[in-house]
Amino acid sequence: MKAPNLPSNESQRLAQVRSYNLLDTLPEADFDNLSSLAAKICETPIALITLLDKDRNFFKSHFGIDFNQAPRETSYCGHAILSKNEIFEVEDSRKDYRFVDNPSIEDCGTVFYAASPLINAEGFPLGTLCVYDNKPRVLTQLQKDALISLSKQVVNLFELHKKNEELEEIQRELTERNNRLKSFAGVVSHDLKSPLANITSLTRLLREENEGILKGDSDEYLDYIEESSETLNDYINGILKYYKADELLKERNTDINLGEFFEEIKEILILNDAEFIHPTAETIRDTNKAALTQIMLNLIDNGLKYNTSLNRKVTVLYKEKPDSHCFSIIDNGIGIESEKKDEIFNLFKTTGKKDRNGKKGTGIGLATVKTLVTKLGGTIKVESKPGEGTTFSFTIQK
Repeated sequence: MKAPNLPSNESQRLAQVRSYNLLDTLPEADFDNLSSLAAKICETPIALITLLDKDRNFFKSHFGIDFNQAPRETSYCGHAILSKNEIFEVEDSRKDYRFVDNPSIEDCGTVFYAASPLINAEGFPLGTLCVYDNKPRVLTQLQKDALISLSKQVVNLFELHKKNEELEEIQRELTERNNRLKSFAGVVSHDLKSPLANITSLTRLLREENEGILKGDSDEYLDYIEESSETLNDYINGILKYYKADELLKERNTDINLGEFFEEIKEILILNDAEFIHPTAETIRDTNKAALTQIMLNLIDNGLKYNTSLNRKVTVLYKEKPDSHCFSIIDNGIGIESEKKDEIFNLFKTTGKKDRNGKKGTGIGLATVKTLVTKLGGTIKVESKPGEGTTFSFTIQK
């Protein structure tokens, strides 16, 4: 028996093998299906998908035997990965000097062996797709072609496994970063609210105590401090809502009577000086009320704030589809320019316009709406004409 030589690039080859993170993994149906198919096509009792590690031959899939590794020094696959041919074939191990005393002949009845090396895109032989038989034979050309094709599918599965692991790692990193960002935003926002409230209160107190005494531009300076404090407070509240969106999604679903639901919205927004038309009879089943409330508060409030009409009006339409609930919020406000419509759902992006109270938006409300709608399995779009009004239409999955 002759132990297989090591490839000249063995250290790089081993690094490639280990980069797939398949060594010592459990059996998987996709790989087992291919080894089983190889055995059937080649009419052999044994078929393996192997990976050559430093000192062992690991069997990612093993059809016809019940163990999953063997010493590399006695492996047929160690010889096969050195071959420049697409098929490495041993007709009768008992007559081949490389295998004549190989213990697998006695232990497993290995007489015939054929393999197609598993070569990745970088050109490294990782292991083999191989078949064994207990009697001398050769593969037909059809069987050889099939074994080569199946080996390429095995490599494709290796690559898919690797990419899935990379995507999972990216997802884990993004989740961790997002959680850290949420925590940071929550702590900073909470810590800012108290001193900010103090600034606002002290500004008002200073104005009251010095009424009629302040000279020059002092009143304007105080106005600027107060307005800036209110703007910063709006940002803080918006950030807290944005990063608490996931918490809303954890709320238990419930049935929602839309008539009662929108009356609650009306009370929250104090819509006494605007016309508000909404569904009254429908009930939607098994829906996240907390998330829907936050979505509606943002969209309806925007329709009223960015509205200079003497007769402000917001209409909510509802339509049920087999797989979704569809809502449209229509206002007669100032509208949105077409070039702004694609970016208003991005965090901190605004139209740049001031509302009816002279304040600019934070660019957080619609980003929160988009996040909630998306996580509820829906989509949102906007149609608008400057000076005529805006329609936001969104869906949520049933």
